[in-house]
Amino acid sequence: MAHVVVLGAGLGGVIMAYEAKDHLGAQHQVTVINQGPTYSFVPSNPWVAVGWRKKEEIEVDLTKVMAKRDIALRPEGAARVHPAENRVELTNGESVSYDYLVIATGPELAFDEIEGLGPEANTQSVCHVDHALQAKAAFDELLKNPGPVIVGAVQGASCFGPAYEFLFILETALRRAKIRDRVPMTFVTSEPYIGHLGLDGVGDTKGLLESEMREHHVKWITNARVSSVEQGMMHVEEVGEDGAVKKTHDLPFAYSMMLPPFRGVPAVRDIEGLVNPRGFVIVDKYQRNPTYPNVFGVGVGVAIPPIGPTPVPVGVPKTGFMIESMVTATAVNITALIEGKEPHEVATWNAVCLADFGDSGVAFVAQPQIPPRNVNWSSSGKWVHFAKIGFEKYFLRKIRMGKSEPFYERAAMQALGIDKLKDTHSE
Repeated sequence: MAHVVVLGAGLGGVIMAYEAKDHLGAQHQVTVINQGPTYSFVPSNPWVAVGWRKKEEIEVDLTKVMAKRDIALRPEGAARVHPAENRVELTNGESVSYDYLVIATGPELAFDEIEGLGPEANTQSVCHVDHALQAKAAFDELLKNPGPVIVGAVQGASCFGPAYEFLFILETALRRAKIRDRVPMTFVTSEPYIGHLGLDGVGDTKGLLESEMREHHVKWITNARVSSVEQGMMHVEEVGEDGAVKKTHDLPFAYSMMLPPFRGVPAVRDIEGLVNPRGFVIVDKYQRNPTYPNVFGVGVGVAIPPIGPTPVPVGVPKTGFMIESMVTATAVNITALIEGKEPHEVATWNAVCLADFGDSGVAFVAQPQIPPRNVNWSSSGKWVHFAKIGFEKYFLRKIRMGKSEPFYERAAMQALGIDKLKDTHSE
């Protein structure tokens, strides 16, 4: 009997456990190690931050569903991975041994890398549901005392979609509250241009998003490096193409939500051969670590090189659609190894995103994610808002029911009228 351990129970980790169990069957053991027994649907956090969702509406207690699927759940969380010893040390001092390990932790949020950044300091976040609840309290204060708003993503961030989403969701909420005319809004981003998204743009995301900002009276600063944040004041350096500072901005704000830099979690950081200098898991095209061939990585915690050089550091996003393809490939490849075969499944890493803007939105497909692409498509409209709601309902039901069907990319391509390539493929 083989023992597969999945580290993390987020968007990638839960479906990884379900899919591994489906592939391996009852004769093999699957264990999930997570900080707590709860799954939270992170894409809904921007809605939580303006009161459109409650915390309990986007969370699932995994205790019963994991037990129903015959998956062991260890909610103590991981203190350290010891890949040379094939074990994960838990926070209570116990250890869980494994034959195969899948690291699906997501990132650590590196607020500390910029003075004054983060919900424990001077800015809000929508990266965690508890942060979104704090952001909601700050939003309530903004409604009482309107003032300037800054939204965006700092240097080293690698997930820009939620910043754009929250910008326009907040703008919609302010219009509904009839105080938008008293709230100047500025978007501050490390991207070299609006709509870059860490992907060097997809279709006409530059034109679409700039148009949305003009229509909604939002100013922007690109190639922005946030040097520090004080209470009510953000200090920003605008960097030129040569990397030199060409302008500085002291931006007052009554409310700010800035996505932070990402880095690998402490449980894996600084393990030579396993992770890169930022702590992200190194994987080959089979999602397998070259140094420790029984360790795999999926999700946001995986190392992906930037698309190209930019004046300010910009990371590459990992969308839910892309993560699902990583999960499927990993499940197939672990099964192959257990059966004495070589891994052969390669994830598509296609980027498919529905960015909700409160009452409209932008959708894009990058197939594959890294240019040149077979599909390079973007579109906008009110239908994106409703599609995002449908996706939320579908995915939460999938988690609650313990289902692992790889659905996103297939359904998205069909719904968008785009001919798709296979989700995963064999060499």
